[in-house]
Amino acid sequence: MRSLRPKAPARPRTWKHNGRAAWLARSYAVQAPGAPTVEVFDARTKLLHKERAAANTTQSRQVDYLRDEVAVRLCDRILDINRPFPRILDYGANACNIARRLTLPDPDPDSAKPFKEPISKKIGSITCADTSPTLLYRDQDEAWNKEIDIQREVLRNAEYLPYEAETFDAVLSSMSLHWINDLPSVLMQINNCLKPDAPFVAAMSGGDSLYELRGSLQLAEQERLGGIGTHISPLADVRDVGNLLNRAGFKLLTVDVDDIIVDYPNTFALMSDLQAMGEANAALRREPGGISKDVLLATEAIYRELYGEQQEDGSTTIPATFRIIYMIGWKEGAGQQKPLERGSGDVNLKELFDSDKGSKGN
Repeated sequence: MRSLRPKAPARPRTWKHNGRAAWLARSYAVQAPGAPTVEVFDARTKLLHKERAAANTTQSRQVDYLRDEVAVRLCDRILDINRPFPRILDYGANACNIARRLTLPDPDPDSAKPFKEPISKKIGSITCADTSPTLLYRDQDEAWNKEIDIQREVLRNAEYLPYEAETFDAVLSSMSLHWINDLPSVLMQINNCLKPDAPFVAAMSGGDSLYELRGSLQLAEQERLGGIGTHISPLADVRDVGNLLNRAGFKLLTVDVDDIIVDYPNTFALMSDLQAMGEANAALRREPGGISKDVLLATEAIYRELYGEQQEDGSTTIPATFRIIYMIGWKEGAGQQKPLERGSGDVNLKELFDSDKGSKGN
């Protein structure tokens, strides 16, 4: 049993997927200098992970709950852009989760502005591109494929986009960018293939994702082995994303973060799901071989002691936090709204706040 639950205290809205329920906790990120520039991932290993995971179609679909939910929240952001999109690129499409969600009557039924028609009505065609053919074509025979103009393209290299300049009216990406080594280059290529004044809307794992598992593994290895290894791939920090988008030439940036918390019966179920998602560790400096039985048992005990929570039925579950970074950037275009220059404001914010305090005192 897996269940998604809220992260206190913020609980603005909820959703359900195959009996799982989750709530959204959102805070806004701040731009900061620095970006991952070192090659840390093994692209060949990651491709094998995704191919093996997608080969078991039934299990692969069962663990799509996270990608499906992130796709829904990404589509929710597309609803805020009031324009048609004749041609869209879904970069790192996985099993075309975004395309499937675009065919829903309303990807966010709890929204204050429900959209009655599927978002696909705003779209001419969508090109779904990924390096894993088995995952990309996994659901090609599903009925929803007939409700949207979709093309699938297998990428030979995840860090090379073989598209002409100014090809797409929007580029989307969900849960793939965290496996890119040269993220600045990929973002610049995305900017290049966008038409002027077109948006890039993306979501990626980052920051403190799975911090409970990371910490428990480190403590277990320190106790049993006297040192720690690399078992969970490193992730970009949310503070770096705005700077990366800015360096790639994007304008009017928006960056925010969601924490999606999933309850698992034990660490073995969590690790099994990660492997079935194709999200196993692919760091170049990962430890050879698997984690020893002693370390796994110690990890389970530590995880349960630090984070376990007893449920109403008497069982104990453990939470896993997936931190998802969302970003929106616009390619520069003629007539595009531009921010005012620093110091050009007519209102002194200090005076405004002081007057507000004075009115409250009266």
